[in-house]
Amino acid sequence: MTEEPISVCIVTFGCQMNKLDSELLHSELVRNGFSITDDPGRADVVLYNTCSVRGHAEDRVFSQLGSYRRRAKGDGRFVLGVIGCVAQRLGEDLIRRFNYVDLVCGTQAFLRVPEHLRSILAGGGPVVDVTDGNSSYGGPSCHRMPGVRESRHQAYVAVMRGCDNFCSYCIVPYVRGREASRRPRDIVEEVTALAADGVREVTLLGQNVNSYGRGLDGESASFAGLLALLNDVHGIERIRFITNHPRDMSDSILDAVARLDKVCEHLHVPAQSGSDAVLARMNRGYTAAQYRAIVARARELIPDVELSSDFMVGFPGETDADFEDTLELLRGVRFQQSFVFKYSPRPGTKAARWPDDIPDEVKRERNQILLAAQQEVDRARRAALVGQEVEVLVNGRNKGAPAGLAAGCVAPGGAASVGRGAVGLVGRTRQNDIVVFEGPEQLLGRLCRVRLTHSTALTLFGRLAEAGAPLGHGQRNRS
Repeated sequence: MTEEPISVCIVTFGCQMNKLDSELLHSELVRNGFSITDDPGRADVVLYNTCSVRGHAEDRVFSQLGSYRRRAKGDGRFVLGVIGCVAQRLGEDLIRRFNYVDLVCGTQAFLRVPEHLRSILAGGGPVVDVTDGNSSYGGPSCHRMPGVRESRHQAYVAVMRGCDNFCSYCIVPYVRGREASRRPRDIVEEVTALAADGVREVTLLGQNVNSYGRGLDGESASFAGLLALLNDVHGIERIRFITNHPRDMSDSILDAVARLDKVCEHLHVPAQSGSDAVLARMNRGYTAAQYRAIVARARELIPDVELSSDFMVGFPGETDADFEDTLELLRGVRFQQSFVFKYSPRPGTKAARWPDDIPDEVKRERNQILLAAQQEVDRARRAALVGQEVEVLVNGRNKGAPAGLAAGCVAPGGAASVGRGAVGLVGRTRQNDIVVFEGPEQLLGRLCRVRLTHSTALTLFGRLAEAGAPLGHGQRNRS
C-alpha cells in the first residue's frame, strides 16, 4: 500500500512578493514529494509566510501561532513553521517565544524548506535558517511550476529582490537584503513558459523595480530594456510592475510605458508624505515639489496614465501642518488609488530610535481623513469615465452577485445585448480599475471592450460593446 504524502498548508500574509514566494515554495514542495492543501486543519505541516513591514502584520501571525499551541503540543506528527520576513527578523526568538514552532526559515532560505521538513519529520528537532546576505540570485523563479499560481490568467514574476534605499522607517533592506537583479534571459524564459500555460498578464515584482539592472551588464539589463524584451513575448497581453521609488523614476521607463503596447498605463509610485520635513526624516530622497514634477512628467509622456500611491501617517514628529501638506498632495495629484498606513516602529530601523510621539488616536484620525479624501477623488474620477469604452482583461466571475441582479452588473437592457449564457464577469482596465459586467464565460482570460454605464467609488460597471468580440493580440486601447 502506497504511503500518503505529507500534506502542507501554506498560509500567506503580506505583499505580492510574499505571495510569489509561497507559489515558488509550493513548487519546491511538490517536486520533493509533498502534497499541498488549503485546509490547515487537515494538514500535517502548517507554514506561515509572513510580512514584517508593520507591527499589525506581526501581531496577526503571533495570534495565529498561539491558536496552534494545543495541537502542536499534543500531536507529535504535526509540524508548525514560520517563513518569510518575520522569520528573517526574529530568527531564534520565534522559537523561544513559541516553543512549539518547529521551523523558522528566512526570506533567502525558503527554498530549503523541503529538506528542513524532512529533517524535522525524521526527529532531527527544530530548525532555524535565517541566512544573512543575498543568495546567488539567478533566481529561484526560473524553476517554478508555471501552473502553480493563484490566477489562471495572471502571474507575478520577480525581476529583482532587496532594497538599497534604507528609508528610516523601513525594515525591508534588513529582511530582504540588498538589491540583486535577475538576468534578463532568465526572466524572459519564465514569462514565455507562463504564457504557454495560459497567462495573459504578468506583474513584475521588486522592492524597487525601477532600479533593476544594477550590477548586470548589457543594454537590456535596465528596466526599460527588460520591458522591451517582455513586450515581444508571444501570448502575453499585458505587463504591469510594482513597486517604483520616485527617486529612480526615469524618463527611459516613462518612455517605455508610453511606447510599448503591452505595458499598462498604471504606475504605483509611493509618495509616503507631502511634507518636505517628513520626507527628509524618512530619507526618501526627494521633496514634494520633485514628486509633483515626476507626476507631471509621467502625464506629459503618457497622457492616459493613472498613478497610485502609499501614504504613512503619524511618522515621528509629523505636525498638523505636515499632515495638511500630505492631504494637499493627495487631493492635488488625484491618485487612482491610495493605500494609507499608520506608522509603527520597526526594530532595527533608524526611526525606531526616535520617540513614537504621535498618539494612536491622532494616527487613526489622520488615516481616516486621508481615506475619505481618496474616496472623494475615486468617486469623481470614476464617474467621469462613465460613457467611455474601455479595454478590459477578464480575470474572473463576479462573485458579488449572480448575473443580471441589482448589483449593477449592467445597465438596463445590457443582459439582452449579450444573449443567453451570460454570467457576471469582472476584470480590470489597463489603468487598473475594476470593471463588472455581463458576458459569455468564454471571455475569461481574454481582452474585450466594455461600455461603462455607471460607477461607485471603487468599481466601474458596464456592458459589452456592440461587437462583444475579444480584441486582437497586443491591441492597445487608450481610454
